[in-house]
Amino acid sequence: MRKILVTGSSGLIGSEVVAYFCDQGWTVYGVDNNMRADFFGPQGDTRKNQHRLSERYGERFVHVELDIRDRSKALETVATIAPDAIVHTAAQPSHDLAASRPFDDFDVNANGTLNLLEANRLHNPETPFVHMSTNKVYGDGPNALNLVELDTRWEYGDEAYQNGIREDFSVDQCTHSLFGASKLAGDVLVQEYGRYFGMPTCCLRGGCLTGPNHSGVELHGFLSYLIKCNVQRRKYTVFGYKGKQVRDNIHAYDVASFIDAFIAAPRVAEVYNLGGGRDNSISILESFKLIETISGVPMEYDYDETNRIGDHICYISDLSKIKAHYPEWELSKSLEDIFTEIWQAWREA
Repeated sequence: MRKILVTGSSGLIGSEVVAYFCDQGWTVYGVDNNMRADFFGPQGDTRKNQHRLSERYGERFVHVELDIRDRSKALETVATIAPDAIVHTAAQPSHDLAASRPFDDFDVNANGTLNLLEANRLHNPETPFVHMSTNKVYGDGPNALNLVELDTRWEYGDEAYQNGIREDFSVDQCTHSLFGASKLAGDVLVQEYGRYFGMPTCCLRGGCLTGPNHSGVELHGFLSYLIKCNVQRRKYTVFGYKGKQVRDNIHAYDVASFIDAFIAAPRVAEVYNLGGGRDNSISILESFKLIETISGVPMEYDYDETNRIGDHICYISDLSKIKAHYPEWELSKSLEDIFTEIWQAWREA
């Protein structure tokens, strides 16, 4: 029986990865300590996902209560389980929160990643290690590109970026936010363990990762939170850039399916921009219109002209490299699919 260890297993991507591999017949060890509730309060609590997975999959899902900052326990856990693959999705995910809790942010995102990498090197060096990184490793560098303001969105003005941001885009000499810096530290560690020790590792620099299991809050998970506000008829606050800032959105299932593709044919020290690409890109203003079309409820919002530090004005993932390396993988969820699933989930909640 194949075994996979998934950190952050009660979060959006982690829980989707758990479900995906349980459905594929793997035994999944889910590492989580519900730190999102500490970071975001009761609205960020993810215990419901843990319980849902336990009830659905029974013995195929084994919950492991572990704080990845605990080095000795992280080493012991990996050694004991001896997994055939590790998927590391646990993180402090908000660049706003990182500014007020910098030690917690770095200890989780950088040191926690180091603990897992070293545990894997010591006990299972041939085990594929997949790390959920972020597009925030590029800092606000994409904002320095030639951007064109259109009626409802910002767009890239140069032909070279029509497909989006590539993996060779600079990560240097720009503002990242403390969150972006801690995630970049973890990202580089994952690459280095691959290059230096020859281990099969990859960093997935996610665009907007989303789906119906996302516990969206104001400072993290914009799409889930935006749709939640529409369902509950609450005002949404737009921060800066006239609401024309653009994100590419990818459903958590499509993230999980790519992770499966990588584990089946792993590479050493790879980096991939993993998002919805141009087809799944949308601005906040355009998001308002789409959810209004689906729900029939007008979107209420306020505008705060203060731009969030390190926020991207326009970010679209160039999927050329990932499709070249794994041509069998493709996006299965459209923007309308994603919006509809999240809307239905919030209605039922």
